[in-house]
Amino acid sequence: MSLQLLFLLLSLSFLLSPSSPLPYPYNTSFHIDCGGLTPSTDSYNISWLPDKFFTGGSTAVVSEPLHFHLQHEKTLRFFPLSFGKKNCYNIPLPSGRYYLRTFTVYDNYDGKSHSPSFDASVEGTLVFSWRSPWTEDLARDGAYSDLFAFVKDGQLDFCFYSIATDPPVIGSLQVVQIDPLSYNSPHTGDSYILVNYGRISPGSSQWGPGFTSDPDSFGRSWQSDSNYRTANSESARIITTKEKIKGTEQAPNYFPMKLYQSAVTNDGALEYELDVDAKLDYLVWFHFAEIDSTVKKAGERVFDVLVNHKNVSRVDIFKQVGSFAAYTLNYTEKNLSNSVLNVKLVPVVGAPLISGLENYAMVPADLSTLPEQVIAMKALKDSLRVPDRMGWNGDPCAPTDWDAWEGVTCHANKNGTGLIITQIDLGSQGLKGYISEQISLLSNLINLNLSSNSLEGTLPTGLGQKSLAKLDLSNNQFSGSIPESLTSSNLQLVRLNNNLLEGRVPEELYSVGVHGGTIDLSGNKGLCGVPPLPDCPLFWENGRLSKGGKIAIGLSCFIFVSLLLLVIYIFCIRRGKNDYDFGLPSDLMSLAAKRNRYQRQKSLMLLEMESQHAKGLPSLPLNPH
Repeated sequence: MSLQLLFLLLSLSFLLSPSSPLPYPYNTSFHIDCGGLTPSTDSYNISWLPDKFFTGGSTAVVSEPLHFHLQHEKTLRFFPLSFGKKNCYNIPLPSGRYYLRTFTVYDNYDGKSHSPSFDASVEGTLVFSWRSPWTEDLARDGAYSDLFAFVKDGQLDFCFYSIATDPPVIGSLQVVQIDPLSYNSPHTGDSYILVNYGRISPGSSQWGPGFTSDPDSFGRSWQSDSNYRTANSESARIITTKEKIKGTEQAPNYFPMKLYQSAVTNDGALEYELDVDAKLDYLVWFHFAEIDSTVKKAGERVFDVLVNHKNVSRVDIFKQVGSFAAYTLNYTEKNLSNSVLNVKLVPVVGAPLISGLENYAMVPADLSTLPEQVIAMKALKDSLRVPDRMGWNGDPCAPTDWDAWEGVTCHANKNGTGLIITQIDLGSQGLKGYISEQISLLSNLINLNLSSNSLEGTLPTGLGQKSLAKLDLSNNQFSGSIPESLTSSNLQLVRLNNNLLEGRVPEELYSVGVHGGTIDLSGNKGLCGVPPLPDCPLFWENGRLSKGGKIAIGLSCFIFVSLLLLVIYIFCIRRGKNDYDFGLPSDLMSLAAKRNRYQRQKSLMLLEMESQHAKGLPSLPLNPH
């Protein structure tokens, strides 16, 4: 083997070895300065976009801008009730998993000294709740919150819901694409949102993107663990190293090397308490690295890990990965019954040691509206020109903790896998558009009320789902005919009065009133065919020729053409009998016709010569030689 080939193989093995981090393969990210008007780059080299992707709201500046160090912390977007109770950021994204971080601040921007109450949701699942009054520090300084979520439909919906009349607020929104296999998702699945309830590491301050220049591919920030250690751990001490740590910056979690270059240890037990919300499952992620060079072999540092006083693992870092190498383990605490998560490291041999700890609430994804019904509702929002004040944003029905879109009623489908729309009640809302054909996708619609608006256009041909029981389109400006599709539904109430409809009323629809239901077609001068409406013209129906009219015209045309052909035929026969002396033009004469005329001319010459001969005249030879 040549020296060059050996060098190449060694180089490749080094590049592909598990200890060598590969470039981060995901490059989709948005850093939105909510309320900001211009792009900017902060002191940590993060590029911020001006405010975009929002459905409504207004912008404001905090009351004390000099109190905040970063530009994106000084501006905010708020959503007054005039934009509806539900507003969203709708961000186009490729399907995948994302890290989301928000900055929420009040700082008396409106001069009312009333911090707002509101909820926030991701992809139709409730994740954050803010309730007034906020603590003084929180209201003035603001707070960062973060989570991990899957986006499956090409668009991230981050929505806000007003409690009472309070306007929701947001200072900034960051979205970073991450590895879809991160945080054990092959085991936990993609139907959970991981909400951060504590991400800590040894040290005295918060670090990571947005706080220091230390990198983290996911954008995570890490808080000091000192605020979470219990009084029993007051004697804990921190050790650090500048040595490189093996096994960091690697898929799927890409934990930063800095996390493992410091650790906290204690001669006795090391204990943490983290505030949580009860009745949820929590995913706890532990980070270890043996950075004490005095530990030379397995068995010299061994300790037990207890979660809520339950022994979940015995750890010997050196035995697992050796020294100066990252080691992680995770544990899920099911259905937590209290508001505190207790983590305790109990020594077995030597002193316990830990480099970091993460705690995530596993929030199950809420039911969402069936995709085809979302398409239908968004089309109706556009075609009906639904005003902003109604808050038709995000998922029409989710989260289930919130009210659905104003005027919309939803239920879970029969198998409990999604939400369906059963009622739309938008009477007297000042609507001025038309009904989209996409309404046919609302296959579970029972009640549709669009009465007393200024809607126009024809009624969609797909209107009349079998589920439809009540239809009220009265007092609008609908024109055209009543679609036959309405006869296939199970209507018990039909109000189409005071419109501009015309044409024959389907008898099956009229029978609604005969069978105990209610039907009102009055105020449509063009309708006909059923009592007490006038009879329809014989050959005119629904503003156009009826089927009978078309048949009559077709039959008349057939008779006329037949008579015309007969006249032409008779004329040609009679002409053929009385007009022998006229031949066809010479250029159309057949060879046989030419031959016949030549023979007649020859016969006439012979007769004339014979006549001359009889009179004694000299004759000429017929065939001179």
